[in-house]
Amino acid sequence: MNSKILSYIKAPEIIDEIRSKGKRIVQCHGTFDLIHPGHIVHFEEAKALGDILVVTVTDEQHVNKGPGRPIFNDQLRVRSLAALACVDYVVLIPFPAAVEAIKCVKPDVYCKGKEYVRDEVDVTGNIVNDRKTVERFGGKMAYVGSVVFSSTRLLNQHFDAYAPHVKSFSKAVAEECDKDGFRRAVEALSDKRVLIVGDTIFDRYSTVSVQGLTSKNRILSGRFLREDTQAGGALAVFRHIREFTENVKLVSLVGTESWVEDEIAKHVHPNEDEIVRIPDFTTIVKQRFVEPLPAGKELSKLFSVNYINKSHPGPDVQRYLIDRINQFIDDVDLVLVMDFGHGVMEKEVRVLVQERAPFLSLNCQTNSNNHGFNLINRQYHRADSFSLDETEMKLAVGRKAMDYSAELQQLRKAFGAQYAWLTRGGTETIGAREGEESVQCPPFEVNIVDTIGAGDAFCSVASLAACSGLPIKTATFMGQLAGSEAVRYVGNSLNIKKSRFLKGSEAMLSV
Repeated sequence: MNSKILSYIKAPEIIDEIRSKGKRIVQCHGTFDLIHPGHIVHFEEAKALGDILVVTVTDEQHVNKGPGRPIFNDQLRVRSLAALACVDYVVLIPFPAAVEAIKCVKPDVYCKGKEYVRDEVDVTGNIVNDRKTVERFGGKMAYVGSVVFSSTRLLNQHFDAYAPHVKSFSKAVAEECDKDGFRRAVEALSDKRVLIVGDTIFDRYSTVSVQGLTSKNRILSGRFLREDTQAGGALAVFRHIREFTENVKLVSLVGTESWVEDEIAKHVHPNEDEIVRIPDFTTIVKQRFVEPLPAGKELSKLFSVNYINKSHPGPDVQRYLIDRINQFIDDVDLVLVMDFGHGVMEKEVRVLVQERAPFLSLNCQTNSNNHGFNLINRQYHRADSFSLDETEMKLAVGRKAMDYSAELQQLRKAFGAQYAWLTRGGTETIGAREGEESVQCPPFEVNIVDTIGAGDAFCSVASLAACSGLPIKTATFMGQLAGSEAVRYVGNSLNIKKSRFLKGSEAMLSV
């Protein structure tokens, strides 16, 4: 192994020893997906400020440059940097932000490009924390780089960073809303007041190592490895929305099992908690038995077990829910309904939100428990915005073969909706808006880990965009970008991060 490449664990000890000999440590940090002349000048000017230059690199799992990035994997990026004469050491950092990298190196001088002299240029908002961390260890910031290039722009213009149809769609969005306009549109979402009503689901991933078939009964045998419970359904949507606005409330329903309170407390503050607890209600858990996640491949699911009430809650529970909704519905801009058919969205609640919501965004989902029954046009007659997948669309119109764009427009008109979306997985997403031509948006991400929760992420951000009255191209781009981030993680293990979302949009709108 190249002696210039240090592990994240061993690097602090080695760098401390160098420092003890009176050497001045300089640090540069970034993705460094494509090494170009601007980087060389940056490193040389940084090295001139001290004795030892340590370059820290964000690992590929945490790169927030948008779908398909980084182009080059961890090993290639680290190896390229180590080959430069001006670089003394390279460390791969397994965290999304630079704070952990700074703590690892504790530099005397931490260098950023001259474009970061103004804090507001950094869409992640992390630069202030970086500076505080550097100063805490006795170091100082420096801004270097007399020659500036953008790796993202070079990759977009001269490499196949995105498929042609993705690049074409991104360019069309950039023409109507450039990256600065897009950022302003996203920041404006913070003014929206949102009420989320729907079913809370906990996704439980039980990871097993498959041993094979048992000798007597010929059933699949696996050795248990670990288990992870994630907040899904309406609670996942709450987590996504809260990244964009703090003015959000959730009305939902759970049981009183001993583990539930701890799980809810991880995501919902006490002053936000409008989740009704019912002793005789089974908290919805969808347990999936999966194999260990293979590098670079989609998660392999073996089978699932659902913990769901056989019958829906009675009138008393519906009155509880209606009372909660009535507390907030007149003081919000957007009511977002997440109807999984598990008991929250019974008739009385559906009537209330359709009559009273100032802007109603609807997601009425089909699953194995309600297949053929929880149809969007059977359960609802009004929405200002809605999204559904291909199966839900086929069930709604009652046939398999169709002109998807035409049928989506017909369904939008039937609801009197301003916006409508049809997500077709790895094929396309179709967006429709009153007064505009329909758009066909290609999938952004090809390296899919797990599709569970991607539709919820899409719906969350697209609903905010619709409530803001954004053009259909920009609103669809927003939703698709959120969905493309969600498929990179297992289930709902992570919610959409606004900083990553903005950084990804910058990359894609720089085509």
